[in-house]
Amino acid sequence: MSDIVSLMQDDLIMLVLPLFLLTVVIESAYSAWRKLDWYQWQDFWGSMGIMLITALVDLLPKLLGIAAMFALYEISPLKGTFGRQWWAWVLLFLLDDFLYYCFHRANHEVRFMWAGHVNHHSSKYMNYGTALRQGVGERVYKYFFWLPLPLLGFEPAMVITMMSISLFYQFWIHTRAIGKLHPLIEFIFNTPSHHRVHHASNIRYLDCNHGGTLIIWDRLCGTFSEELEREPVVYGLTHNIATFNPVQIVAHEYRNMLRDVRSADQWRDKLRYLLLAPGWRHNGPDERARILRRQTGTGY
Repeated sequence: MSDIVSLMQDDLIMLVLPLFLLTVVIESAYSAWRKLDWYQWQDFWGSMGIMLITALVDLLPKLLGIAAMFALYEISPLKGTFGRQWWAWVLLFLLDDFLYYCFHRANHEVRFMWAGHVNHHSSKYMNYGTALRQGVGERVYKYFFWLPLPLLGFEPAMVITMMSISLFYQFWIHTRAIGKLHPLIEFIFNTPSHHRVHHASNIRYLDCNHGGTLIIWDRLCGTFSEELEREPVVYGLTHNIATFNPVQIVAHEYRNMLRDVRSADQWRDKLRYLLLAPGWRHNGPDERARILRRQTGTGY
């Protein structure tokens, strides 16, 4: 139990949070100096409120998730297979990044998971404050996606460290201040340009670029889209919400989802509202991202 508590206390993200906040101050000052309108302060304080809610909601799932990792590691027939050699870290990095891609893509393509992730996309601004507006409901089930790693023989401490490094990397790509990088970097890594696409509400860009550190998973799995000069990114949701209240931002899609579930008479349709992608309707036009792209002839 002491190992679990120690891991939670030493979480890399909490250690670097002051650096994150300093970065917000620098970016917002630059935006104000250049009159770039990258920040709207009610929106920013909404993001800070959501950050606090996320920290509270995350406590118990993280405790249970880490405990499960230790339990699975102890019963794994591969326990001790991997030490902390450099190649073991490289292999863990690749596995962790692929699991993040699967987790993140599912958050966009399964309605009840989208309800727990949508508040990260609910801002109409792209900045480092938005990076701290994490998905709240997704914290409940997030750690289940990483349980295969201790079963494969990776120490829980290594897994949590790699998860934290991935989130640390993803913070810096939430900005409009950095343009496109060298083509080789853009081909392999998730960059600010790629992640701006991910936060777009344009039909062409919907549900694209789910990668964490690497963008190669999107390229391999057919979910990649490049940021195009001819189609500037429009941030936010396809149907934006008119509130800065953190609680309402967190709860709004759960409320919409339950309303849709109640509107369906058949249990099959009720389940579809939970398990299909956002935009599916039993009694109206299908507005799922892939359907909209097909209708408009845009996207990957």
